Amino acid sequence: MEGPSSRPAATAGRRDSSGEGEDPARDTKTHFRVCRFIMETGMKLGMRSVPMATACVLYYRFFDRVSMRAYEPYLVAMSAIYLAGKVEEQHIRTRDIINVSHRYFNSGSSPLECNKEFWELRDSVVQCELLILRQLNFHVSFEHPHKYLLHYLLSVRSLVNRHAWSRTPVAETSWALLQDCYHGAMCIRHAPQHIAIATLYLALNSYGLEPPDGERAWWQVLCDNVTQEDIDAVISDLLHLYDMEAKCI
Repeated sequence: MEGPSSRPAATAGRRDSSGEGEDPARDTKTHFRVCRFIMETGMKLGMRSVPMATACVLYYRFFDRVSMRAYEPYLVAMSAIYLAGKVEEQHIRTRDIINVSHRYFNSGSSPLECNKEFWELRDSVVQCELLILRQLNFHVSFEHPHKYLLHYLLSVRSLVNRHAWSRTPVAETSWALLQDCYHGAMCIRHAPQHIAIATLYLALNSYGLEPPDGERAWWQVLCDNVTQEDIDAVISDLLHLYDMEAKCI
């Protein structure tokens, strides 16, 4: 398979790091591109949103513990997709992951034949999965913002004018913003409740909708441990990701 994810099976994604220094800006761009690869590959594989989110969190938590200089990020991403499917009970075959990834890097190409290259790559994916498990101490079940956002949307919908709600795609925008959060390390940096509140807050503000406040702001009623600073921090990180997207095109 042509492209960044091809590595000999025996190395399990390990690569020579000699002569390469740390470059946080470059690493951030690489992580963004790799998580975009996870999302696009996951959609082509028919993965649900939560398994794709789990794959991104696995990827970021792995590289939160090891240097990007040491491991091939796209191979780690493929293994994260494979592991996330198991964790979230949506098992994806390694052959499908490999072929979709191959098409991602080689548009219009035919599926890989079951030759030595294919089996070496498959072994690398499986070995790298074990490496991720060991690095994360087998803690691979995560709490995501999705369930909180669903609850918050239902609650806020009952507070605003139903005609204004029906005219604006607040729910769709909130879900899209939430998915975008997984393109960066912010998905492991912020509490899931705070991400859910912030994406809904931003979506409501984007369409000029403001639920009525009582003694406390609507977002404090829904999540009593979130502050305005927490919301601003999530939104700032998300806007930085959109700026990153423009630089990565």
